[in-house]
Amino acid sequence: MKKIASFTVDHTNLLPGLYVSRIDKKDNLAVTTFDLRFTAPNIEPVMDTPAIHTIEHLGATYLRNCDRKDEIVYFGPMGCRTGFYLILFNELSSEDVFNLVTDTLKFIIDFEGEIPGAKPEECGNYSEQNLNMAKFYAKKYLSELINYKRLTYK
Repeated sequence: MKKIASFTVDHTNLLPGLYVSRIDKKDNLAVTTFDLRFTAPNIEPVMDTPAIHTIEHLGATYLRNCDRKDEIVYFGPMGCRTGFYLILFNELSSEDVFNLVTDTLKFIIDFEGEIPGAKPEECGNYSEQNLNMAKFYAKKYLSELINYKRLTYK
């Protein structure tokens, strides 16, 4: 079988950043998948699952309520636990979503209160949340984005 595009990226040299993972087109529709790489794969420890779950709930809530909500297709964690995928309609660059991503991170960092969707009737694993660690990872990633602006794979 043909190797999928994400497996052709050298993960031994991949640093935290905001990368276009792929652009898919069909007829007159384009969707762009972004790799929000929070940690350096195979170098840093993977993110803990409760924090990832909290980032997913808060990130998805923010994105589906922000000014660009009609462009959002999906936000969710990578299986390797080193980041998240963000999928939007249209052919976009990392620069096009930089402010959207940083605003999402600021929302997570500033969030207080009950985690959206963290009730038994709303989530299949509602109790596995960690807001403090979610904030830690969001702050770390925001700092990486602002200080290094890694926006393309090398």
